Amino acid sequence: MSFLDLLELDFVQTALIAAAVLGLVAGVLGPLVVTRKMAFAVHGTSELAFTGGAAALLLGVSVGYGALAGSIIAAVLLGVLSRRESDRDSVIGAILAFGLGMGILMLSLYKGRSKNKFGLLTGQIVGVDSTDLQLLVVSSVAVLVVLAFIYRPLFFSSVDPDVAVSRGVPVRGLSIVFAVLVGVATALSVQVVGALLVLALMITPAAAAMRLTASPLRATVLSVVFAEVAAVGGILLSLQPGLPVSALVTAVSFVIYLVCRGVGAVRGSFARVA
Repeated sequence: MSFLDLLELDFVQTALIAAAVLGLVAGVLGPLVVTRKMAFAVHGTSELAFTGGAAALLLGVSVGYGALAGSIIAAVLLGVLSRRESDRDSVIGAILAFGLGMGILMLSLYKGRSKNKFGLLTGQIVGVDSTDLQLLVVSSVAVLVVLAFIYRPLFFSSVDPDVAVSRGVPVRGLSIVFAVLVGVATALSVQVVGALLVLALMITPAAAAMRLTASPLRATVLSVVFAEVAAVGGILLSLQPGLPVSALVTAVSFVIYLVCRGVGAVRGSFARVA
């Protein structure tokens, strides 16, 4: 089939819509995740999303619901257990190891198609149906609405938590709410790039954007653009050769990061000379 013929297929159009929605959510959350140094937390949350998805496979229910439940549980655990910043990495490591162990156990008990097992780790966006898309859109809207309400105090507490506490900002509560939002976005991203590569959408575009600008607004806009290019572009590039979507999404995302890092380095050199 030609490239244009492939674009007319229903599952391809559904996949492109899903990727565009995920790009928007990941791009908006990404700069805050990077600012709050939560990249490792995103990875740990993705492992519990993997565990939830594996449990859903075993129980015969939608993988999307299972991944969503697993990621929210992970986010709450991270928020409750890592009360001190010094505990964060050890808590994430413990949750990550537990998630992988339980996920592998559940997959070993699952007797269905091996492709479904592999898809949890590396993504299977072509398998997203109308029900999954509806869950994705509703969850994404909920994340963006909640974020819009808490963005100002959340950003304040992300940049200077000590001053935010002294001003009466509920830093602890905001951290838990934001962790849940990240957990939801992580669960949604698992369907595109899988649990192992979720950082390609949640972290890399934001890291690239923040190499180009220190403005929070510009960084967010650029992060959304980069995430959209990576997610949608990765699907489009995978169609004709039939290559894995997740591999191309991560490749496009990393190329964008390298280009932005290079541009940032050149601009820094010119600034020092001037």
